[in-house]
Amino acid sequence: MQLKTMTFHYMLLLLFALPLIKTTSISPRKQAESLIKWKDGLSSSSSSPPSLLNSWSLTNLSSLCNWTAIVCTKTRTVSEIQLSRMEINGTLALFDFSLFPNLTHFNLSGNYFRGPIPSAIGNLSNLTTLDFNNNSLYNSYNGFSGPIPNSIGLISGLQYIDLSNNFLEGKIPPSIGKLRELQSLDLSYNSLNSSIPSELGLCTNLTHLSLSSNKFNGELPLSLSNLKNLVELRLDANLFIGQILPSLVSNWTELVSLYLQDNSFSGTISAEIGLLTQLQYLRLYSNEFRGEIPQSLGNLSQLQGHYLSDNHLTGEIPQSLGKLTQLQGHYLSDNHLTGEIPQSLGKLTKLQQLYLSDNHLTGEIPQSLGKLTQLQQLYLSDNHLTGEIPQSLGNLSRLQRLDLSVNNLTGVIPRISGMLDLKLLSLSNNNLTWVIPIFLFLAVGLTGLDYLNLSSNSLSGAIPSELRMLTELDVFNASHNHLSGEIQSALAELLTLSISMYDFSYNNLTGPFPTCGIFNKVPTSAFVGNHGLWSAEGPTECKSSSTNSKSAKKNMVSVFLYSFLGFTVGAISIAALFLMFRKRSTIRPQVIKTSQNFESVEAMILQEEVKFTFAEVVKAVDDFHEKYCIGEGGFGKVYKAELQSGQVVAVKRLNTDDSNDVPAINLQSFQNEIRTLTTIRHRNIIRLYGFSTRRGCIFLLYEYLERGSLGKALYGVEGVTELGWLTRVKIVQGLARALSYLHHDCSPPIVHRDVTVNNVLLEQEFEPRLSDFGTARLLSIDSSNWTNIVGSLGYMAPELAYIMQVTDKCDVYSFGVVALEVMMGRHPGDMLESQLSESSTSMKGNADLLLKDVLDQRLEPPANELAKAVVLVMSIALACIRTRPGLRPTMHFVSQNLSAQSLPCLPKPFGMLTINKLSMLTINKLSALEN
Repeated sequence: MQLKTMTFHYMLLLLFALPLIKTTSISPRKQAESLIKWKDGLSSSSSSPPSLLNSWSLTNLSSLCNWTAIVCTKTRTVSEIQLSRMEINGTLALFDFSLFPNLTHFNLSGNYFRGPIPSAIGNLSNLTTLDFNNNSLYNSYNGFSGPIPNSIGLISGLQYIDLSNNFLEGKIPPSIGKLRELQSLDLSYNSLNSSIPSELGLCTNLTHLSLSSNKFNGELPLSLSNLKNLVELRLDANLFIGQILPSLVSNWTELVSLYLQDNSFSGTISAEIGLLTQLQYLRLYSNEFRGEIPQSLGNLSQLQGHYLSDNHLTGEIPQSLGKLTQLQGHYLSDNHLTGEIPQSLGKLTKLQQLYLSDNHLTGEIPQSLGKLTQLQQLYLSDNHLTGEIPQSLGNLSRLQRLDLSVNNLTGVIPRISGMLDLKLLSLSNNNLTWVIPIFLFLAVGLTGLDYLNLSSNSLSGAIPSELRMLTELDVFNASHNHLSGEIQSALAELLTLSISMYDFSYNNLTGPFPTCGIFNKVPTSAFVGNHGLWSAEGPTECKSSSTNSKSAKKNMVSVFLYSFLGFTVGAISIAALFLMFRKRSTIRPQVIKTSQNFESVEAMILQEEVKFTFAEVVKAVDDFHEKYCIGEGGFGKVYKAELQSGQVVAVKRLNTDDSNDVPAINLQSFQNEIRTLTTIRHRNIIRLYGFSTRRGCIFLLYEYLERGSLGKALYGVEGVTELGWLTRVKIVQGLARALSYLHHDCSPPIVHRDVTVNNVLLEQEFEPRLSDFGTARLLSIDSSNWTNIVGSLGYMAPELAYIMQVTDKCDVYSFGVVALEVMMGRHPGDMLESQLSESSTSMKGNADLLLKDVLDQRLEPPANELAKAVVLVMSIALACIRTRPGLRPTMHFVSQNLSAQSLPCLPKPFGMLTINKLSMLTINKLSALEN
């Protein structure tokens, strides 16, 4: 009996000792050998294996605990692996999880790991922190894919999980409910596409839960009401539906941040929201919420950001919102709110943004808004507001943007000269009367104003000559008013302004057609509809104007769509341009006569290092004989001139007039323009040596590039034999650098106006050179940024079809078209039409179109690093062709990202990538930068 008892005790002791035996059997040496084996399968941008892990060596086995990124326990086994931000490429396939049972921290964040997360991760039974996230949307991120292994539920001690910014798919495994110690779970920015498992509600210690930017769907499970310790809940940018039930909200009383935006949540905003008294950020915008805004929102005394825009909310704005004294951002636009703007909003003295536009608000603008001295943006447009604009708004000294357009405001424009930082002022589509007040232009603080829209009111009197005081003004619209007086005298002093858009149409202006200052080459559309305005040809045509502004807006959209899709406006403009060059100008009858003296001026060759004369060029091409012609375009012919010195130059002969007269342009302005262009020094911009005139033609002298245009190379034999994916990416990168230089490094900035595959030339090593910059500007009858025809069909930004305003974003659009054409091997016309007709920031019409089917089919699909580069080019190009100019990136952004040293991993296997997925990649990045 005693023997049996002893045997039982020995067996019991052995049973308790088994974990110790298992732990001690895993020696540091075995762990070291395993880590070295894993390292040998990794690489970095500098070496393979990564040089940062040189201490992981067979010659250094005894120093495991001193290795880079390794932390050990007291028993000298590995407890932490900290490899964050080491630019490591690799997978977890060779990592032996079974050898690291004491691992508590496993951090691979901010690298380039890819592939699935093995189910063997469940062996890390002591793990408390698992961090595989991406630290930057583009410059460095992991690419873990596949499902989250169900075995993750075996790691019962896990407290922190961050798998964000990867490409995980599938669902959250129900085993997640076993992680009762879990405090933070971040799965944002993946492709997870299931509903939330009810088991997640068992993780009652959760304080931070982020599932943002996935494809989660369905309704929120009631079990989430158990998460009473939540401080931050982010479910935004998913496909959730259903109501946010009161039983959920009432238990989240510790919440500081609640982000539910960009879903399809419906129902009402429950009154229980008022129980979340710790809440600082509430984002519910872009959902389907209906009903009234609950009065209980006024209980959230800590609230700093309040975003309810773009829903279907009705009723009045609660007076109780005036109690949110910490509020900095108040967004209620794009709803169906009625009633008056509460006077109580004047108590929100920390408010910086107030957006109430696109509702059905009535009554007067409260005088109390003048107390919001921190306010920077005030948008009340598209409502039914009445009465006068309150004088108290002049107290808003920090206001930068004020939009009161499309209301029923009356009276005069009040003195608002206290707005020292104002950049945008829109009072259009109201019933404002009297005159344009001079103080608008004399106030010191308003000299920085760059957008002023007073159109569609009942303003009368003359145009104040003090307009010249607004030295930063870029857009000025005074159309559809009752302005009178002789416009020539009123605008005589506008000689220094650089306004890119002006509109005085549909007024009662009289006198001669303006030719002074910025109006020297004015498009007639800016003055149409004025009685008594005349030119050498007689009175201008008077047309009736519409008084219904909202109807006019709808008509404009219709005209825009039909104009762009049918290319009607472009065709008419081209014909008009041709006729204008054929017809002698009557607006400006004086012309510059060609003379022997003018032709012999050597200053026409403006590059100091150039040693040839124009006479040598003429001789080299035998007085421009056709046999030396190497190209012909809409603006003229190009000749190749081989000089006696051996230098080869290209000469572009611009079409002007059949007569012996140089076009009616100001010679000094023309020379200044050329001088500006010859100062450009950039390796991706062709060099312009100078100009000359001869027999009524203008000649531009450029450096000569043997390979010719990108269009010729792309559609010729080179497109298959020499224009591989690497070369195409290189060409797009170079073009982006050129445009970024023109837009952001030149003073003043230069807008190219005609970026096409035929205006990009290639040197011997396929380095691109942007050419013909300024040609469209030189030939335009209008020296401002408003023109009758700018650019080439198929490359022109859509806004040119209806407002004809040239900005740097027009170049961005054209760049996007060229970049797509280079990658697709054909013009992306169908894609442009789909983008336009859908009127969306994402290419909805191409949602299921696979990238591999869009790319040039003459080449083998790109792989590995080339695939990443092509995906980056395509995603940025899609962002550049967005219909709304404001949503397009800048060329500085484009150039920086295309030239980044590290490339983003693919969000999916290359063969599964869709056009819509690529569109969303850049949208997310731009949104992140804006926020």
